[in-house]
Amino acid sequence: LSMVTWKLLGEKMPRTDAEWREEFDRYQQFPEFKLKNQDITLQEFKLIWYMEYGHRMWGRAIGAFYAIPAAYFWSKGYFNKAMKMRVLAFGALIGAQGLMGWYMVKSGLEDRFHQESDVPRVSQYRLASHLGFAFVLYSLFLWSALDKLLPAQKLIGQIPAATFRFKRWAHATKAAVFFTALSGAFVAGLDAGLIYNSFPKMADRWIPSDILALSPTLRNFTENPTTVQFDHRVLGTATLTLITGMFLISRRRMLPPRAYKAATAVAAMGWMQVALGITTLLTYVPVPLAASHQSGSLILLSLAIWLTHEMKLVKRLPK
Repeated sequence: LSMVTWKLLGEKMPRTDAEWREEFDRYQQFPEFKLKNQDITLQEFKLIWYMEYGHRMWGRAIGAFYAIPAAYFWSKGYFNKAMKMRVLAFGALIGAQGLMGWYMVKSGLEDRFHQESDVPRVSQYRLASHLGFAFVLYSLFLWSALDKLLPAQKLIGQIPAATFRFKRWAHATKAAVFFTALSGAFVAGLDAGLIYNSFPKMADRWIPSDILALSPTLRNFTENPTTVQFDHRVLGTATLTLITGMFLISRRRMLPPRAYKAATAVAAMGWMQVALGITTLLTYVPVPLAASHQSGSLILLSLAIWLTHEMKLVKRLPK
């Protein structure tokens, strides 16, 4: 929340001491400084400013790296009608992701932190939306890349019904991975990993006493750190169970050759991701471990997408 303004084509980087002081003065007008970082120095401010600036410029670079080649290939007539629709959709999603990023940051700059226990932070709803947009966009790009670089293999002969059931299981696993990762955004947005740092129980209880402390009840699932962490634990455990079952069943099903490797990779990464999540919780969420856990969710989702892509050509023939 160090950058308190947003411009479509990018903010000007301060060059002189006077410009840095002006930028610092703007920051001091917002809740993060007033309630949390009153003792921050100009040099410390520069560090967090550069981090946010780098993230914003990286996002703009992604947009440019996409838009410029897309416009060139479009002008040369390299895209068929279906690809044109895909290119437009991807471009719109990239733009929406950038706007969602600023909408998220703006929530942390608003004057809404009035209680003594309030910590200036972005809205967990907008954080989850920003992450969700990123994961959806990444998933679509990965699927399209696999279409071109690693086309799905066909099965020869009569395909048994069990193979079709496994395909549905693989897609369910992919969805579970996605929603578990999305629930992690609520954990991050509420700093819910900083409470109940024990496993498998939460403060010697399977179900913590304050799990429904807020009213109305539905608020707890997105605004109560205890409930949010509990939900993430349950989703993570359920997803790992789904992954493990999928892997065991894959050994006894007729699948495309690479699907066996993909199922094994999903299972291995699933167990690694859960172990990493537990370690992150027990060690009070150090940044390197937390970042690794978040990255692990993307790797796991990538492998689940690969598995479902390998099952792409498993289709029922018309009767």
